[in-house]
Amino acid sequence: QVQLVESGGGLVQAGGSLRLSCVASGRTFSMLVMAWFRQAPGKEREFVAAMFWSQRPYYADSLKGRFTISRENAKNTVYLEMNSLKPEDTAVYYCAARDGRGLSTIPLDRRSYDSWGQGTQVTVSS
Repeated sequence: QVQLVESGGGLVQAGGSLRLSCVASGRTFSMLVMAWFRQAPGKEREFVAAMFWSQRPYYADSLKGRFTISRENAKNTVYLEMNSLKPEDTAVYYCAARDGRGLSTIPLDRRSYDSWGQGTQVTVSS
């Protein structure tokens, strides 16, 4: 099991930016697929972005161009840079991980991930 700790959430005005961080421990970080999901009140948890090693990252179609995922293997950390934030981006953002060995594609389904952080709240005011 991988332990994940998110940070960086908060309150921001529409049009602003935030950077979320997630530090992983317990497994070799470079072998992990790292992903971000989010869950708004009353809605299901949805995919935001994911990446594995140096492969191209994947994004939810609706978020392309505004959100950027990156990782720093030396720090066991994955980031989510969020720009031009909108009130509809308000949600709890979760970091997720799974072993990436043997995968041909990066999974986008939350059920494919077996490690989760506690979540960090992002609130975007209008």
